[in-house]
Amino acid sequence: MAVKSRSILFVLLTILVASISYQTSAKGVGSNNVGGWKPVPSTKDRYVVSIAKFALAEHNKRANDALVFVAVVKGELLTAGGKKYKLEISAKEAGAASKNYEAVVLDRHWKKPRQLTSFKKL
Repeated sequence: MAVKSRSILFVLLTILVASISYQTSAKGVGSNNVGGWKPVPSTKDRYVVSIAKFALAEHNKRANDALVFVAVVKGELLTAGGKKYKLEISAKEAGAASKNYEAVVLDRHWKKPRQLTSFKKL
């Protein structure tokens, strides 16, 4: 009886390990993207646009600039200790052609809501 119980237990454990192994390999490397960059859902998403506008406002304050938001060209999201947005933003100064800038914004709702960590002209 003990041998039969051990055999059943061994088979069940083997199936469990195989199932877990299959599920993790089926997801692929980085598909969950905790710790990896992934594209933002949409460059026209209201929340993404609000992050971009925040980045421009912060940059304008820090650099005494007057950049005006045009559009989010593309963006990536990193989920690790909050959400970090890396956005390519099209912006312009009054009367000038638009140029692209890269802004990185850390969004942690439990602390200071947003922090501009970098801003540069591309």
